[in-house]
Amino acid sequence: MFLFRTRMKVRLSSLITELRVSFHEQRAHGRQPAGMDKLKPLLSFTQKQQTNLGFGLIALLTAGGEHVFSVFAFKCPCNDWNFIYGNVCLLVPAVALLILSYMLSNKTWKLFTGLCLRKSKLCRFNYAFGFVCVFLQITVTAMVAPLSWIAIALLKGVYFECSMTGANVTLFRSHLCNEKFPHCRTELEKFPCEGTTIPQSERTAVLSIIRAESQVLGWILIASVMMFTFLLTCMARCYSPISYMQLRFWRMYTQKESEFLDSYTAQHAEKLAKRNITSFFELTKPIPMKSPPRQAWQKISSFYKFRSMDEYYSILHKYVCTCEDLENPAVRASVKSDDFSNPAALAFVDESKLVL
Repeated sequence: MFLFRTRMKVRLSSLITELRVSFHEQRAHGRQPAGMDKLKPLLSFTQKQQTNLGFGLIALLTAGGEHVFSVFAFKCPCNDWNFIYGNVCLLVPAVALLILSYMLSNKTWKLFTGLCLRKSKLCRFNYAFGFVCVFLQITVTAMVAPLSWIAIALLKGVYFECSMTGANVTLFRSHLCNEKFPHCRTELEKFPCEGTTIPQSERTAVLSIIRAESQVLGWILIASVMMFTFLLTCMARCYSPISYMQLRFWRMYTQKESEFLDSYTAQHAEKLAKRNITSFFELTKPIPMKSPPRQAWQKISSFYKFRSMDEYYSILHKYVCTCEDLENPAVRASVKSDDFSNPAALAFVDESKLVL
């Protein structure tokens, strides 16, 4: 269900594009689209908030997955395994979600594809620093699902409760247990389970303290993440080399360029496949068909190096405007695509609708 992560912006963009095309077609034929005027504010809001809606959906799906796991799969062993079992159930799914987020991010593969062939460049400080900055940006986005899992699990308190009842830490047990709870020091690991000889009132009191501590940690984590995100966004905007209005235009351009590139790539691939299949079955020579050379694909697949004096809005924009021979781009390397610069701008340049 977490496949929505990387495809959410594409699906939302496609839906909005289809609805707008239908709207303009009906307008062109002189027909008033029924209900479209009422939908225009909703479509505009959805388009502007694609990233936030996508992140919200990720958090909801993570919350749903955590609830299902805690209800149907989680069962505290109530023995010496409590600490290990509780921490594994709390942290390992978060690590798995982080790895899955990396794997489902197009920007991850854009960064790592062909990296082993550029080992010498990694030794250069500027390249290595830029690489680390971009990877940290990917990590910030990928942390949405794992942090959602940990925060929701802490607010619920079930995993933390199981873990801490198995913690063999004298200081913690001294803090938790007192004269009112005689079974606490010797049988604390049995407290999460029903059907024990421990009085229900004592179980409830001790577990309430642990659960309250878990919820406090959960809210501290949520507040810390929100504050960190806010400060990081402010810092990125402070060092932005372009104005607010140009930034909005840049986002719109990169979004449209990505949509048209996907559409045109699919059409070109379909035509090329159809030509080759037709040539194979009809036993004829294929009709000559132009396609971008390998060097061109390499140049537009890198990250865009922004300079304040540039007037280009993407690496593709810069390539088509500066390459002297589009059919043979290897003649002169007119696009510098092997460096990283201005990491604050890369987040929205290459994925078009990120907040950083």
